[in-house]
Amino acid sequence: MRTRYAIAALLLIPLADAFLLVLIGNEIGLVPTVLLVVLTGLIGMLLVRAEGRHTLARIQEKAARGEPPTDELLDGALLIAAGAFLLTPGVVTDALGFLLTIPPTRYPIRVLLKKYVVVPKLDEETGGFVTGGVWTSGFPNDGDGAGSPFQRDGDGGPFDGGNAGPFDGTVNDQSEDDDVYDVDADSYRTKDDGE
Repeated sequence: MRTRYAIAALLLIPLADAFLLVLIGNEIGLVPTVLLVVLTGLIGMLLVRAEGRHTLARIQEKAARGEPPTDELLDGALLIAAGAFLLTPGVVTDALGFLLTIPPTRYPIRVLLKKYVVVPKLDEETGGFVTGGVWTSGFPNDGDGAGSPFQRDGDGGPFDGGNAGPFDGTVNDQSEDDDVYDVDADSYRTKDDGE
């Protein structure tokens, strides 16, 4: 569904550009319209170049400090898109290019892009690691009745209280009176072993 909207938007932009260029051409004439398109493209490219240098300097500063330049990389991508919009003749594409070039209007676009595109995609690729939605213990399916082999009493795993045998619902098969102390990964001692 999103693909259809994206294709529709990509088709509407050139149609709107052509329509507006015809309207402007009828109002001010053909030569001034062409000069307007060329002038906005040149001014926009100069702005993109200046902002690109500024963004590159910020990337280098952050890299020198050992910080990830995430916002600056997004700014760089937006400036590349702005350059493409500004090189395309038209009023709508020039307006989009200027919106992406000027920092006060680029900032909210970057925030929205990061929130709704970049972070969800990274979360999808990393299994929730970016936003911290990862499983640090247990199982993701705990409580849904799937029956993990390590589930505790009453959950259907081998430690279920109804099982007979060495696994009677306790973690180890020692009596409940013995206290177990974890000394290291391979050895245990009880209270009776000496303290």
